[in-house]
Amino acid sequence: MKRPDIKICGISRTETLDHVIRRGASHVGFIFFEKSPRHVEPDVAADLIAHVRGRAKTVAVTVNADNDLLEEIVYAARPDMLQLHGHESAERVVTVKALFGLPVIKALSVRSEADLAMIEEYRGVADRMLLDAKPPAGADLPGGNGVTFDWRLLEAMDPTIPYFLSGGLNSENVAEALAVTGAPGLDMSSGVESAPGIKDPARIDAFFDAVEAALSLKTA
Repeated sequence: MKRPDIKICGISRTETLDHVIRRGASHVGFIFFEKSPRHVEPDVAADLIAHVRGRAKTVAVTVNADNDLLEEIVYAARPDMLQLHGHESAERVVTVKALFGLPVIKALSVRSEADLAMIEEYRGVADRMLLDAKPPAGADLPGGNGVTFDWRLLEAMDPTIPYFLSGGLNSENVAEALAVTGAPGLDMSSGVESAPGIKDPARIDAFFDAVEAALSLKTA
């Protein structure tokens, strides 16, 4: 199995950035959503992104953001990519790409096979999908809730579709997730935290160790 891209999301400290990149993160995400415990302001994100530029792809994560907020983020922080994690339509993705000239990751919420039909709407429009578990009823956050969906739903998915698997991944279940899906990308947030928004070095290490162990089994 090819090594998946690994995106660690919700980073707010330079120490965490250095740690996840040292362990092999290909992408790092910064949350611009005030309801989230992982929210960062554009000026803070600008310093973090400058610190890591060239060492990993930087992703600005937004939820139903308007053009003014996206412009503030893009021009202050200069991320490599935008992630749209709300209810943005395919037309909205096209508009955002045209306005800001950046690749876009589109997050889709999955609970059932019917939810996967949305992929075709965004295929060829978004540069990459992010398949996340639907949030629990009443949740304030569209992601980062620590819940999974049935990964077997992805077994028959077209392997040419680029995506990150997200939702409730951690060191204890990532081997199973890779075995079932063969996902080309993994997206992590709450699974490497000791508390909401607090990334834990030991949990980060455990996650990357588990990925390496799973990959070594596949190639043995």
